[in-house]
Amino acid sequence: MKRLAGVVMLAWGGALAAEAGPAAAALSVDVVGVAPLPGLGVDRDRLPYQVQTASAAAMGLGAGQNAAEFMARSLAGVNVNEISGSPFQNDLTFRGFRASPVLGTSQGISVYLDGVRVNEPFGDVVNWDMLPEAAISSVLLTPGSNPLFGLNTLGGALALTTKSGRGHAGLEAGVSVASNGQRRADLAYGYDSGRRWHAFVAATGFADRGWRDRSDGHLGNVYAKLDGVAGDNEWSIALLAGRSRLIGNGLLPDELYAVDRRAVYTSPDETRNRLRQLVLNVIHRFDERTELTAMAYARGSRRDTVNGDINDDFLEGESEHPATWNTTRTRQSSQGGNLHLSMDAGTHQLTAGVSFDRSSVHFAQYAQEAWFTPERTVITDADQEVDAGASVSGRSRAASMYAADTWALDAATWITLSARYNHARVSNQLPPSDVERFSYRRLNPSLGIAHRAADGWTVFANLSQSNRVPTVIELGCADPEQPCRLPVGLQSDPYLKQVVSRTVEAGVRNATVSVSLYRTVNDDDILFRSAGVAQHGYFANFDRTRHQGADLSASSQWGDWAARISYSYLDAVYDVEGDLFTGVRDVHVKPGTRIAGLPRNTLKLGVDWRPSPQLKLGADVSAVSGMAVQGNEDGQAGVGSNVAGHVLLGLRVSYQPSPKWEWYARVNNVANRRYASFGAVGVNMFSGDAPQPSRFVAPGAPRSVAAGVRLGF
Repeated sequence: MKRLAGVVMLAWGGALAAEAGPAAAALSVDVVGVAPLPGLGVDRDRLPYQVQTASAAAMGLGAGQNAAEFMARSLAGVNVNEISGSPFQNDLTFRGFRASPVLGTSQGISVYLDGVRVNEPFGDVVNWDMLPEAAISSVLLTPGSNPLFGLNTLGGALALTTKSGRGHAGLEAGVSVASNGQRRADLAYGYDSGRRWHAFVAATGFADRGWRDRSDGHLGNVYAKLDGVAGDNEWSIALLAGRSRLIGNGLLPDELYAVDRRAVYTSPDETRNRLRQLVLNVIHRFDERTELTAMAYARGSRRDTVNGDINDDFLEGESEHPATWNTTRTRQSSQGGNLHLSMDAGTHQLTAGVSFDRSSVHFAQYAQEAWFTPERTVITDADQEVDAGASVSGRSRAASMYAADTWALDAATWITLSARYNHARVSNQLPPSDVERFSYRRLNPSLGIAHRAADGWTVFANLSQSNRVPTVIELGCADPEQPCRLPVGLQSDPYLKQVVSRTVEAGVRNATVSVSLYRTVNDDDILFRSAGVAQHGYFANFDRTRHQGADLSASSQWGDWAARISYSYLDAVYDVEGDLFTGVRDVHVKPGTRIAGLPRNTLKLGVDWRPSPQLKLGADVSAVSGMAVQGNEDGQAGVGSNVAGHVLLGLRVSYQPSPKWEWYARVNNVANRRYASFGAVGVNMFSGDAPQPSRFVAPGAPRSVAAGVRLGF
């Protein structure tokens, strides 16, 4: 805590220094949503926590970055681990909590698209490749264990809102190419009839040769929305369809990384996703101060994977085949709805609602013994026996009621009270076992205060609680007597407790500066633990983990110059003594042992210069400190226990000869820095005469140049 206090003092000093300059812009009201369905919203200055927002124009998607990369570059507290090596399969973290496409990862951020929760029911994973980026209008990142955003909001919630023909009439198009083989096209068209209906359609196509060997991929999605007005009601119906084939070639052992960072350890590693989603939304306005929103959705997804891996039976001398050809099939469907009432009652801004979600999951895994080519590509043949390694069918039901009141005590002080009651039921069947059912209930409250002090400063503080229920994959691998392999060797499903997260946050802010201190404690966190069998383990509750730190952000403008800076300090640790299994070995952790893959310090700096109305030049610097290696948190693995920190520089330029055209270019990793964003202990089968333990790292992308054009009319 002494170190944290010192960092906070430095951050506070930096905030005051950044504030010393031109006067802040004139006071304006910025209304943001306080729940997945925003309703009337609340003036963000009255909230007892600091939200971060971004518009589509600020994100500039297609200009050499996607949504996850933009958030990692621009939002305080957000980082990306390039575990898979694919730009649309990044492992995104906020304050150390994850929103990841990797099955088996402990998720802690809820993600919504127009009020629909897009954390998939099997593992709560987030498929970034299935988001319609060309249709995104705004991004809202809410910190802490906010109960209004429902299950899995342990460290934060991300709410994405899409465009409509009414607010985005006309044509928007963009095309970009990059030196690392990426090609992208975005198209959006909005039609405003000026009367009672509007239409919007958007599409994105992406193809990637991949900067690493054998890492080509592609994706495409289409989003269409029709909306209109009928009396006192507004309605919309939206359809999203997407499919992708992405290659995530994963980590490299140090020995291979030193020779060629573009190399691949084993291949293939292919994921194919398909998604269909339909959303119906109706808003009824009783008057200017009261509105009721009803939303219903249906969502279906498919995931098929092919992985060429090391055969553990070969390492243990039980097979003559050194490789295994693994395939999985996942089918998921979800339906649900939300009824959301918001009201401005003078000194009270009220929000209340109910929601219901249900889902079904069918998963199967198969394996065939195989061989390696000299390039470490796994091959097999049709004569090899197919082993049905694991299968599970699961269903879940979740119902909730929530309410919130932002109460103005006087002209400068607001108290926010909120609560949400969650009732979830999860059932599993692992053939030939019978169906097992588990129920979870939790009332999560929140209390906060915001006070506008002198000189435009607001002081705020907040206490909040949320919960996460175990997923199908965790319940399916929770028995120490029948352990399984990560990530999906499902065996049995005994009871797991729900995770309960509590956050305390406090800080100050004004129009250009914000400083937040926070502490989040997870009780009964769900982690993968050792079963005392090589490569096997099980999910179990871990008594307590802790995330605490500070976030600072500041921005200013001087004539043709603009600058922004953010700094984040994160102390993410295990808070009790225990043993974990991290894929290769047992790790004994103690209170204060750092959680792997999370940098303690992150600094982001952006500078823009506009020498003429048409020309804009910019630079971005991101710096992160070292992080602990997964599987060597105790420093006893005999390999490197840390991944070194790094500093990356990006440059960008845009030229807009007319309001309808804009040319742009971006250079990422200007210095062509060799760096890694994650590390884990593994066994390098190709290290010599015998397999040897090694540190595996996620290699960062080398220098790349992206250029493109955007038009709008």
